[in-house]
Amino acid sequence: MTLAQRLRELRQARGLRLRDVGDVTGHTVPYLSDLERGRTPRGLDSLRALAHVYGLSVSELLTGVDWAGQLTGAGRPLGLQALLDDPVFGPQVTPEWTELLARIEYRGRRPRGVAEYLIIFLHLRRVLGV
Repeated sequence: MTLAQRLRELRQARGLRLRDVGDVTGHTVPYLSDLERGRTPRGLDSLRALAHVYGLSVSELLTGVDWAGQLTGAGRPLGLQALLDDPVFGPQVTPEWTELLARIEYRGRRPRGVAEYLIIFLHLRRVLGV
């Protein structure tokens, strides 16, 4: 996933509009839109402000981005983290499954909630005979 995709995913997962993020960071809506489309360079100050809005450190914000390393708990999509926290299904999701589920995207959209991640996990597990 690119940084632009990660920024959009974090904002949408929290139900925020670009205007909401702009009110907290002081950035304009067009600038934030360009960031989410990968059209403008990112500065460290912008990344710090965006990480603050999402309750993450800069390294957690960059986690999951193609060039930035492995996912941490705070960097996972909210629905996936909720699945991992589930007392019934969470223990069944190994680190390998977590990595796989974190990368799933269909027609440019990632699963949005725990229910979608659960359906995908159960279906893949059944199809793969695991």
